Order: sequence, then C-alpha cells, then structure tokens
Amino acid sequence: MPNYEIYAIRYGTMAPRTANMNFISPPDPHEAASDLDYFVWLVRGGGRQILVDTGFNHEEAKKRDRKLTVNPVDAVDNFGVPPGDVHDVIVTHLHYDHAGNLDRFPNARFHLQDREMAFATGRCMCYGGLRYPFSVEHVTQMVKHVYGDRVTFHEGDGEVAPGVTVHRVGGHSDGLQVVRVDTERGPVVLASDATHFYGNIQRKLPFPIVYNVGDMCAGWEKIEAMAGHPDRIIPGHDPLVCDLYPRASDTVDAFALHKPPKRSFAKS
Repeated sequence: MPNYEIYAIRYGTMAPRTANMNFISPPDPHEAASDLDYFVWLVRGGGRQILVDTGFNHEEAKKRDRKLTVNPVDAVDNFGVPPGDVHDVIVTHLHYDHAGNLDRFPNARFHLQDREMAFATGRCMCYGGLRYPFSVEHVTQMVKHVYGDRVTFHEGDGEVAPGVTVHRVGGHSDGLQVVRVDTERGPVVLASDATHFYGNIQRKLPFPIVYNVGDMCAGWEKIEAMAGHPDRIIPGHDPLVCDLYPRASDTVDAFALHKPPKRSFAKS
C-alpha cells in the first residue's frame, strides 16, 4: 500500500466576503469572515498521478466575477504533471468550480458519484437556486465522457487506487464525495465542499450553498471518523490551508498536505 503525496494547488480567489456568505447562521453577523480560495488537489504515489477536481477557466471566471490567477490545468502542468499524464480524475461534485476543463485530460478516467450525475441532470435543475452553481457546459461534457466510456461511477464508497477511496457525503450537492488518501502522516481527507472552511466543520455551521443541511451535518461526522484527527481534514476553500502547510513550489501556489501542518487545526 503506497503512502501518497498530496498537493493543494491554488488557482483563484474570491474577495471580499462577509460572515453571512460563509455561514448560514454566523454567531455575529458583523464578525469578520475569511475570503475564499480555489484549489485542485494532486495525489501522487505508486506510479499514479490522480487529480481531484478540475477547477474553472477564464471564461467561467469572467462570467461569475471570480479572480483566476492561472488556469488550474496549466498550474498542474507547471508543477510537473502534463494533462496527458493524468489517468484518473476524481470529480467531487459537478459545480462550476470543481468540474470545468473536463475536455483537457485526453487520457483520464473520471470518477463520479451516481447521485451527482442524477442530481445535475434531473428535475432539481428546473429550479434556478439549485441550478446556479452548475454550468450546463460542464455537465454535458461529463455526459459526453459517459458516452465515451471514460467515467467510473461510484455508489457511496469506492476505491480509485489502493489507499485512495471516495465516499459520498452529500449535503452541499446531492452527490458530493470526499476523498480519503493514505499518507505518511496517516489518512488525509480531502473534504472539498463538505466543509468550505475549517470554521464550518469546527463550529458546526453550514455553508449557505447547500442542498440538504442534514446530510451536510452528518457528513462532518463521517469525515471526522475517516480522518481520525482534525489535523488530517482539508477544507475545500480555506486560505488558511496555504498558511498551515509547507509550500512545495517556487513557481506554483502548491502546498504539501502529506506533511504535518505548522500548527494544529484546533488552534488555528
């Protein structure tokens, strides 16, 4: 069983944000809130290059008024992994900031939950509030990959490689999955949008974009059990990740998550 390396690669930001943009019920509506970073995650080990999520491109950034520092595919390439060398892409869910650029990985197999494809193509998309985080171009590109025999669907728990597993938690999106990875410091859980910030899971306060609040809250318990320690939970959008973990590149905003954090999650 290989011990994998994991790198959080930051490619964009969104600022400024207020507390009510990050928590459904902030303890104090006037309290300062964290801005939001966008990441993809690279898992390396056992001769594999596994990418978790694919970010968004310049067109989508302009459309949604987000700051894109670099296309995430180019960032991963600059980190030393050309798109053609990625043979497995785990898509945690099909929201625009996690499932763009799906056409740029010519040799990849895509891993997705059954529930997410059903959600993104079903009757819930008749409602603008639920449809807003999705891009029809991204969803239809995934459908094309299905017809091209390039998608592996998972139902609940699944294995992508020895020591790399996916687990449906739902909540934020009906088919949201998290990724558990064996590393030298124990199992690390890439929580994606099951918890946007450390504060969501730590303070048990849901992020406002949510399909099922109950599933989101129950998902935190699953994540905590899988990780075994709060320091091994990685939120999906918290800029604090870049402060807690050692930088892994001089040219790319990449941070080594398989290394211990500089200080404890509980104290951050």
